[in-house]
Amino acid sequence: MTEDLLWGKNPVMEAIRAGRPISRVYLQDGMKAAYKTEVLRFCNKNGIPYQFADRKHLSLMSDNGIHQGIIVQVASKEYMSWEDMIAAAAAKAEPPLLIILDGVEDPRNLGAILRCADALGAHGVVIPKNRAVPLTSGVAKASAGAIERMPVDRVTNISREIEHMKERGLWIAGADMNNTNIIDQQNLTGPLAVAFGGEGTGLSRLILEKCDFRISIPMRERAHSLNVSAAAAVVLYEISRQRRLAERRSC
Repeated sequence: MTEDLLWGKNPVMEAIRAGRPISRVYLQDGMKAAYKTEVLRFCNKNGIPYQFADRKHLSLMSDNGIHQGIIVQVASKEYMSWEDMIAAAAAKAEPPLLIILDGVEDPRNLGAILRCADALGAHGVVIPKNRAVPLTSGVAKASAGAIERMPVDRVTNISREIEHMKERGLWIAGADMNNTNIIDQQNLTGPLAVAFGGEGTGLSRLILEKCDFRISIPMRERAHSLNVSAAAAVVLYEISRQRRLAERRSC
């Protein structure tokens, strides 16, 4: 099992709550007593070794990240297949909603998208193995703990997986600002996967051609586009809104 370093109070506590295996804890000298007591209690209860270090040492370990006085050596986040994500949605009697990311390279964007997906009812996120950021400590920090709750699949070929998703009954929507299919004019309540492109490039031509339809966000003329994580938040909210309305109508 490979291991990563994870830092920051909230990401660490979320990892602990999620039951991720932790092999060692590093604490900053002189950190607040209440938090230190909680962490040491956890370590002693679970037989996890810990050690104290000065702030400079922890900053070097975290590549000058905002570690807030704690770093843990933790098992790498496990990926989940998108087929299992669909099965989990079915177990809840919910139409599956997946997010496909085509080349998102900024860990802050991926973390923010995981946070939105968690908050707005998506069942999982699919990312490619190449030319995209994996689940790093930076992603964990930006997700504010959502990385522990939101399943992620990492696949070799996004285009091929889209074809398999279609075979499993999902409709594929491509977020494309260069079309006139406004999101609130589309029915987004059924089994769905929404594809978003990377920073500055948008969806690749190949992925766009694989989509069943395209959607866009209505914006003022002077605004050319949104950051990918902001666009994902808007689209996911509209999907959530439509699904809540549909659920109320069916009651």
